[in-house]
Amino acid sequence: MGKAIALVFPSLWEGFGFPVLEAMGCGTPVITSNISSLPEVAGDAAILVNPKNVGEITDAMNIIAKDGGERSRLSTLSLARAKEFSWEKTGLATREIIMNYLIKV
Repeated sequence: MGKAIALVFPSLWEGFGFPVLEAMGCGTPVITSNISSLPEVAGDAAILVNPKNVGEITDAMNIIAKDGGERSRLSTLSLARAKEFSWEKTGLATREIIMNYLIKV
């Protein structure tokens, strides 16, 4: 498991959010943006913040730094959330879309 207390990732735009998923796979609590694809990737396993609101980001960082129980809860949720994603699932879903398209052509 990683040694980071948290990943703070207040991105303004993401295509998918691999850094968030990678941190979650290590059980690292995540603070990330409430916009773009990040809420979908993080689910309920992260603290979502407005990336343009420094106060929200600061408050979330304080929660992670000071509340060991919340840090532990988010770590557990992060590990579970990361298991919902895999390259195998991605490949199978991509194959299904391609096959559906080819059959319709």
